[in-house]
Amino acid sequence: MRQRVTVRLPEELSRALKLASGRMLRPRSDIVRLALREYLIDALGLLPGDRVKGLIGSLEATVQDLAERRRAYTIESLQERDRG
Repeated sequence: MRQRVTVRLPEELSRALKLASGRMLRPRSDIVRLALREYLIDALGLLPGDRVKGLIGSLEATVQDLAERRRAYTIESLQERDRG
C-alpha cells in the first residue's frame, strides 16, 4: 500500500522540481520518488551492487564463454531445440 507524504518546498526547490518535470516529461511526484530513492540508497550506503553481492559468483554457468560466442551458442541452442 502506498503512503502519501506532504512536503513543503522552498520556492527555489519547487521551481527546480517543476523545471525537471518539464524536461523529463514526468510528473513531479515521480521525480520526488526517484530523487528520494537515490538519496536514501546513497545515504545508507546501499549501492546497486551491494544488493546482489552475495549472489555474485555463487551460480555456475553451463556456458562459460557466452559473451564471446553468443551468436554461435544461440545457433547451437536453436539447432538442438529443432532436433529434439
